[in-house]
Amino acid sequence: MTGATLTQSGGHHALRFFLLRTLQFIAVLATTLLGLVAVTFFIGRIVPIDPVIAIVGDRAPPHVYARVRQELGLDLPMIQQFWIYLKKAISGDFGNSVLTTNPVMTDIINVFPATLELATLGTIIGCLVGIPLGVLAAVKRGSLVDQFVRVLGLVGYSVPIFWLGLMALLLFYAKLGWVEGPGRLDVTYSYMYTPVTGIVLIDTLMQGQMDAFWNAVSHIILPTCLLGYFSLAYISRMTRSFMLNELAQEYVIAARVKGLSEIKVIWRHALRNAAVPLVTVIALSYAHLLEGSVLTETIFAWPGLGQYITNSLQNADMNAVLGGTLVIGTAFVILNLLSDLLYRLLDPRTR
Repeated sequence: MTGATLTQSGGHHALRFFLLRTLQFIAVLATTLLGLVAVTFFIGRIVPIDPVIAIVGDRAPPHVYARVRQELGLDLPMIQQFWIYLKKAISGDFGNSVLTTNPVMTDIINVFPATLELATLGTIIGCLVGIPLGVLAAVKRGSLVDQFVRVLGLVGYSVPIFWLGLMALLLFYAKLGWVEGPGRLDVTYSYMYTPVTGIVLIDTLMQGQMDAFWNAVSHIILPTCLLGYFSLAYISRMTRSFMLNELAQEYVIAARVKGLSEIKVIWRHALRNAAVPLVTVIALSYAHLLEGSVLTETIFAWPGLGQYITNSLQNADMNAVLGGTLVIGTAFVILNLLSDLLYRLLDPRTR
């Protein structure tokens, strides 16, 4: 067999492997999203909230109640209701919100950038602070530094986020006046720029509205630092665990025997190998911030997806609740699958 034939055979094998992996990824994604839609739908039907009453009120005549129930398709068998909901959900149609009267997807598009802004900045803080702390704790294992990092992470896991948020508002906003309070932007500055991306920091900076930009920065500091703290608690703990495992490997001992400096051994060799599983940890942390910012947005009156879902739930607006939950769940699933795919690309041993 000639070299050209071997090369062609290897190319076909690689292409076939890539297509197989792609089909597997699509199949897993589709199956997971289908399960997510099913769980979301049936939970929405089980909860003791009547969407018809939320629309017509509890004093509506029986014939009005029956007509609206029929218009919503609630008189159909459950399986048929799910099939209708699934077809609409695939096209992005989650119905209209009772609270805003707008299509739910339109509302989500308007509020999701605020949540994305918070979660992204919180993850950046978690990475910039959590990774160095985790590395330092692993290198100084058993020292006071290690104990401090572990206690810091334990507090981040155990203290309720709403309590920390209220204490932060009381101290830094009400008492010291160092930052602005709840909300995303003061009313004075809200008309000084034109929303383009939906992310206030980017829009105000691109349009040169520096007063509005710094006002937005002052508003976002507290909720971002709060989410960043919970992110770094998780990231630092996992970084410490990964680094302890890598520092015990033979290649680290060999690098030290060869005379490499401790900085190169830790940051260039050990951390590089620990960074492979750390990618998955960061992606999951980001997904958790996207779905877990409900309390933070409620405390700081942040007009994001979490507050939108909370307000909708309080007003029995189930279309909005189900649509928002499905969007967050979809983002979580996609980030999880992408992190797994990136893990396979970075580490040849998992292929």
